[in-house]
Amino acid sequence: MLKSYLPILVFAFLGLTVASVFAIVNHLVGPKKPKTATAASRRQGEPYESGIPVEAMKGFKFGVSFYLVAMLFILFDIEVVFLYPVGVILKGADSVFVLGEMITFIALLMIGFLYVWRKGALDWK
Repeated sequence: MLKSYLPILVFAFLGLTVASVFAIVNHLVGPKKPKTATAASRRQGEPYESGIPVEAMKGFKFGVSFYLVAMLFILFDIEVVFLYPVGVILKGADSVFVLGEMITFIALLMIGFLYVWRKGALDWK
């Protein structure tokens, strides 16, 4: 019985060991917090990208349309991922039924996409 749990225990032990080693090395080698905050240390702690200092805008909110488009993208992206295994099966199946199911799936996906498009969910306002 212990033999069946051995790979899980070995994997857990290796994971904990690697995580512990990384944490210890990070503590020893990583940057230390200065005892007194200077102007230079405050600047070093700020985010910086593409040569332009980033200024956080307080009160900035994404619109609802941003989240709606993001959710629709995830939804349609996940549905399209299901087409890959069907394509692999279709290559070796030699079946008209599998092809019909794939065409039905794509047609339903297109109907959903056209519905969302006609409702204006993809328009930025």
